[in-house]
Amino acid sequence: MSDWTQKLPEAAQEYIAGRRLDEVECLVSDLAGVAKGKAMPASKFGKQKYFHLPNSIFAQTITGDYADMPDASEFTEPDMVLTPDFSTATAVPWTADITIQVIHDVNDQEGNPVPMAPRNVLKRVVELYRAQGWKPIVAPEMEFFLVARNIDPNMPVIPPMGRSGRRAAAKQAYSMSAVDEYGKVIDDIYDFAEAQGFEIDGIVQEGGAGQVELNLSHGDPVNLADEVFFFKRLLREAALRHDCFATFMAKPIEGEPGSAMHIHSSVVDFKTGKSIFSDAKGGETQAFLHFIAGMQNYLPAVVALMAPYVNSYRRYVPDFAAPINLEWGRDNRTTGLRVPISEPAARRIENRLPGMDCNPYLGIAATLVCGYLGLMEKKLPRPEVTGNAYIDSDELPTNLGDALDLFSDCAPLRDVLTPEFCDIYEAVKRNEYKEFLQVISPWEREHLLLNV
Repeated sequence: MSDWTQKLPEAAQEYIAGRRLDEVECLVSDLAGVAKGKAMPASKFGKQKYFHLPNSIFAQTITGDYADMPDASEFTEPDMVLTPDFSTATAVPWTADITIQVIHDVNDQEGNPVPMAPRNVLKRVVELYRAQGWKPIVAPEMEFFLVARNIDPNMPVIPPMGRSGRRAAAKQAYSMSAVDEYGKVIDDIYDFAEAQGFEIDGIVQEGGAGQVELNLSHGDPVNLADEVFFFKRLLREAALRHDCFATFMAKPIEGEPGSAMHIHSSVVDFKTGKSIFSDAKGGETQAFLHFIAGMQNYLPAVVALMAPYVNSYRRYVPDFAAPINLEWGRDNRTTGLRVPISEPAARRIENRLPGMDCNPYLGIAATLVCGYLGLMEKKLPRPEVTGNAYIDSDELPTNLGDALDLFSDCAPLRDVLTPEFCDIYEAVKRNEYKEFLQVISPWEREHLLLNV
């Protein structure tokens, strides 16, 4: 193997061992979490230290259009410099050729991190913790639907056909037989994950028809965001092998639950490695309460990052196991902020608001930035809710437009995430929202065409 392949993680080296590496996919995440970049022959990749992409990839909307840059009069679409982060290199086991994919660092031509790049946003938040002597730890839960192929956007999404010849049924949470219905897809998910060196903590059937939850082990926020970024590609490819789609829409099927990306967060002291949420006797610390207070105070302003599309807000409805509040409670799944049962060393807070449609870098950054601001401000949260918290609440925005207003007006958030990122994110999302409002829905045609 050439010198650069020696820099690859063990799983990637094992994947290409004894075989000729054909291609390298050079990737970055755009605002939506879509993989952008270049594919090139491995021989060429090994001879160059970087490549270029225009910074306009962060101004592109989910429809493929481009939002107006905040400084449009001075915008010249300059190239960014992308350098490989070899620690992220992993196999692409679904391709015919021997291929690996590598996430790249994104800097400007002076060597400064590009503030609009989602991975850089998360890195910046993690560095703020590091400056205080802290290390954040996260564990994401990924919910998604396996659905029948849908090639006509005018047709509703329906569950996939299982091995029994019947379509997947709803209300089968934790059923092993329900998972067995699409066992071949699950088998490929495990095989692909093993080839890529990823550790799956568990797979369970969720409450929706064809809805699956995949849990990842806890660890470094940037590493876990990288894994979720990779897993979305992996899951789509595994589903396509078996004539179905994997979708991460927050609410793909009418009448079914939505898909979340619950994020468990804790913070440890860098020097001691011990949780700052637990004291020497195993009790809860003031820092633990400050973190919760920060989430209660700032989560409304980051909902636009955790629920980034008009469809995202269809998940925030009562009676569908979705959080519609900012309450906190111990072992209480009706609260937006849940404290799971754990040993003191693993004390953590589960943010149940993010949807699976969010960019993993931004969803995790949004969670951690709220906790960070809480730790710095040292305020106390509201009293714990011990009963059912599924109540009407006006604390959370109910549509993307209102969420963007809160996002734009929160000065502490803009200071931490940088105005450059906040401005371009808002511009892209405003453009998407405007495009959606120009579309006439079937509901409008059915009920308004002849009745009003």
